[in-house]
Amino acid sequence: MDPSMPHMSSARWMWMPTEPPTLARMFAWHPQPVPVLLVLAVVGAALYLWAAVRLRMTGHAWPVGYTISFLAGIATLVLFTATGLNGYGMSLFSVHMVQHMVLTMVTPILLLVGRPVTLALRALPSSSQVRHAIVWLLRSRLAKILTSIWFTLPVFIFTLYGLYFIAPLFDALMNNWAGHEFMLAHFVVTGLLLFWPLLGLDPSPHQQSAPLRLLESLLPMPFHAFFGITVMGATVLLVKTFANPPASWHISPVADQQTGGGLAWAFSEVPSLFLTLLLGVIWARESGREARRLDRSEARTDDSQLNAYNAYLASLNAHDQQAGR
Repeated sequence: MDPSMPHMSSARWMWMPTEPPTLARMFAWHPQPVPVLLVLAVVGAALYLWAAVRLRMTGHAWPVGYTISFLAGIATLVLFTATGLNGYGMSLFSVHMVQHMVLTMVTPILLLVGRPVTLALRALPSSSQVRHAIVWLLRSRLAKILTSIWFTLPVFIFTLYGLYFIAPLFDALMNNWAGHEFMLAHFVVTGLLLFWPLLGLDPSPHQQSAPLRLLESLLPMPFHAFFGITVMGATVLLVKTFANPPASWHISPVADQQTGGGLAWAFSEVPSLFLTLLLGVIWARESGREARRLDRSEARTDDSQLNAYNAYLASLNAHDQQAGR
């Protein structure tokens, strides 16, 4: 057997790599006991492509850019959960932090830009029970609570501070394969719930204006940046899971943890900047659509609103003239 291939750890259920991490080893195929996230990714991609093809067969085009974005999100999910990164993420804090940041802030945004809910509603027939279930869920009180910024922001903050600073919780989850997979899935779900209403591309229980969404998107940034800075400056290990990397790797656990903190801090800047720019583009498009809608409305009513406004100004002017006499 190739010594770089993973072996079954006696302490954990997940297969662990034995050789020092390299890019080739981290992105090599990584067998797992039960690849739940990989299966979900494949099923999600298949359903999305089926819906896009079905919609096109009915004579309605689906933008290729949406499909590319969704599949890119699926690709990041696979790359960071079904390759050697998943194994090294059980041994090195820095690799685990890359998984956390990508699965929380990159994968969800790419998936949501693909507008999967809109695609499902358009592709499914109006009589479909699945479509009825989606509409019911969108209108449900539970969905409204789960996508409220007053719920998603505390969950986001807890996923940073509570998970890593309550060491027994983190160590208990990382002690076995199932807990680790649950944690990775939690990262993705947290990002989806946070960014779904913020982007406003798909129907959601919270339909807010682009300026308000842009303002809300700034709220997580200081918490995220402070977390990264705190971890960078820590001189003791936050959790026990990464205390003993293989001696042959010659990696200091504390230095590796500080590297992870630096990565977390960087991710608070780059994806947040991308999200801000994306929301700015969405805002501009929404403003353009609203302007075109008003133009069409004015054309249909022979500029009634403009004429009414001009008449209002004329009445004010007449009133001022009378008052001055």
